[in-house]
Amino acid sequence: MTHQFFGLSVALATPFDGDGQVDVARAIPHARWCLANGCGSVTLFGTTGEGASIASAEREALLSSFLADGIEARQIAVGVMANAVADAAAQARQALDAGCRGVLLAPPSYFKGLRDDGLFAWFAAVFAAIGPKARDVYLYNIPSVTAVELSVALIGQLKQAFPAVVAGVKDSSGNWPFTQALLEAHRDLAILIGDERGLAAGVRLGGQGAISGMANICPGRMLPMVHKGRDDAELIALVDELVHYPVIPAVKALVAHRTGDAAWSTTRAPLVALPEQDAKRLAGLFDRIEQTKAA
Repeated sequence: MTHQFFGLSVALATPFDGDGQVDVARAIPHARWCLANGCGSVTLFGTTGEGASIASAEREALLSSFLADGIEARQIAVGVMANAVADAAAQARQALDAGCRGVLLAPPSYFKGLRDDGLFAWFAAVFAAIGPKARDVYLYNIPSVTAVELSVALIGQLKQAFPAVVAGVKDSSGNWPFTQALLEAHRDLAILIGDERGLAAGVRLGGQGAISGMANICPGRMLPMVHKGRDDAELIALVDELVHYPVIPAVKALVAHRTGDAAWSTTRAPLVALPEQDAKRLAGLFDRIEQTKAA
């Protein structure tokens, strides 16, 4: 299957108001800023968006608000994070029925030590439960969060069994040899690089872009990496520093710094906001790279 180049999608951070509710009034302008500054789409409810902490009714309300505000469905992908087949399928149908660009589907993560045949059966059951509208599913490999690795062989089995459904893979393994093997074996899929430090090299090997948390902060800076496979040592250095902290609060701290809006630092329990001194350190590093241009 041949796919149009995916490009850059922001793994959109989700703002919360003072009562801990999803803050639509902040989310939409932020999404529009990302789209205006280089992103081809936004991905709602991914890891950076704290998707696993957002209830079904909240998901439906935010997606509906985006569409009502004029953000086109083709500019929206939706993350799906659920253990039960029926829950995963319901989240996916919510997006696909709205005409969204695609679904980023994580594996079930409660049970550990899973075998490929068990994972295959779970994905097959989700696709069957979605029904005939199942399409444009991007398998989400993020073992640091799920403790489940999607093997190169399993991805091959799924794309062979469901060629009209499986469109690609988001690889957030941070494991470069795995990423290389994935790109070598599955160039007919849209392979998206989740770790910005391997993004340019992945694109040079045939990667189709990224769903990126850093795109909340500096999407324009990332475009040469995404479209030309051009390395950016300063951005990589910022990511190297950022991953020393809890990543989601760190990204939100940088969004708060970029926007001048401290409310963006708010996370939903069980996550907590980044301590002020850590946020200031990251902000200083960000300011320094903003003063230079990508090579």
